Amino acid sequence: MIQDIFCKIIKGELKADVVWQDENFLVINDIHPQAPVHVLIIPKKHFEALHDFEEGDALLLGKAILVAEKVAKQLGVHDKGYRLIINEGVHGGKLVPHLHVHLLGGKPLGPKIVK
Repeated sequence: MIQDIFCKIIKGELKADVVWQDENFLVINDIHPQAPVHVLIIPKKHFEALHDFEEGDALLLGKAILVAEKVAKQLGVHDKGYRLIINEGVHGGKLVPHLHVHLLGGKPLGPKIVK
């Protein structure tokens, strides 16, 4: 079994600043925030990448979006808006081999595309 940093946090082997969790997801503050609000929505089930998802896993990814909505309200960024990002692969900037969604907000976030 793969033991990345998120798996260790989920198992309680490493500490993290937990914002919210349920039986399927853990939401933690990013240790290198890029906005006033920057949390990671992490499935407790390990997926290294989007290509690991199968048809039966699609519901879980949809639930991640619902979790984002709940957490955005909890953190006070829902009304003015926020951004969700999934980094995939080397060119996408993925650093941890465990699928996760970034939620950023709390200020105007600027252009969506890096030139």
